[in-house]
Amino acid sequence: MKRKRHSAPEIVAKLRRADELAAEGMLQSDIARALGVSVMTYHRWRVGRLTHETAKPSAERRAAPKPKDHLADSEQTARLEELRLENTRLRRLLTDLLLEKAKLEEML
Repeated sequence: MKRKRHSAPEIVAKLRRADELAAEGMLQSDIARALGVSVMTYHRWRVGRLTHETAKPSAERRAAPKPKDHLADSEQTARLEELRLENTRLRRLLTDLLLEKAKLEEML
């Protein structure tokens, strides 16, 4: 079987199509089949060096700052703080329950 090399723009286009198919709920094997590549090739593209950013030169990738959405950042910060407080409360509750359990085991 003849090996086919895919160019970077082809890979980027196929990965974008794969994102669309994944959003529809398709399995990885079905996505690979739809793209005309093996599951291993698709996996290598997804987690390997070739990503959606392959089309841009690497210097351009590093130089281009990501736009910040300050509203989303503040919402995420607030949510993170809520989760930290909840985590602290749950840890205290767990500690209290473990101490109570230890006392009960000691009494038995």
